Amino acid sequence: MSAHPSLDPSVVRWSVPAAERGDRPVLVLLHGYGSDEHDLFGLVPHLPERFVVASVRAPLAPPWPMPGASWYPIEGLDGRDPAAVTHAARAVLAWVRDAVGAHPVGFLGFSQGGAVAVQALRVDPDAVSFVVVLAGYAAGGELPGDEVLAERRPPVFWGRGAADDVIPPALVDQTAQWLPVHSELSGRVYPGLTHSISQDELDDVRAFLDARLAEATAPNAG
Repeated sequence: MSAHPSLDPSVVRWSVPAAERGDRPVLVLLHGYGSDEHDLFGLVPHLPERFVVASVRAPLAPPWPMPGASWYPIEGLDGRDPAAVTHAARAVLAWVRDAVGAHPVGFLGFSQGGAVAVQALRVDPDAVSFVVVLAGYAAGGELPGDEVLAERRPPVFWGRGAADDVIPPALVDQTAQWLPVHSELSGRVYPGLTHSISQDELDDVRAFLDARLAEATAPNAG
């Protein structure tokens, strides 16, 4: 199994300078196929200001003429291979260890970035405090962390459009079965929404993130 390319720290977009981050919670944004670190960074004004947001660029280049970057191939015989999703998740987690340290982070991923976010939670449940999956899915197979997740049930938000024809129905069904068993799932299917993000969905994401901040500052928070 070949090594997955590492993330380039020079192209990460941060919402605040390093000197201002302190011990604030970190939210990592993972873009979709053919995009880059600038795409989801546009969501920052809609997110709680308490979070330090880091938007990273995927390490792979999609086949020409597709622009942008990708976390794993989605074409050919190995398209959406769970092992490739795991490789991508491990690369993201390695970057988190270098850039953030040992403190758990939250992930917000769109499309294949959402799949990588869920996979990162499965690969290292201790490194991820929560996940927001937008128009994404949970990859197949089993990982050692799955048993831990089934016991802990960390918070996950899953939002998708009823008119999204990009994610195959089989993967949607697989995700609908996997997430309730391995997480404290909240989310919504948005009527008329395609493979994109709506204001209603952003409002729901904001509420989910506000709840995570409230939990972190509660008197009995661990």
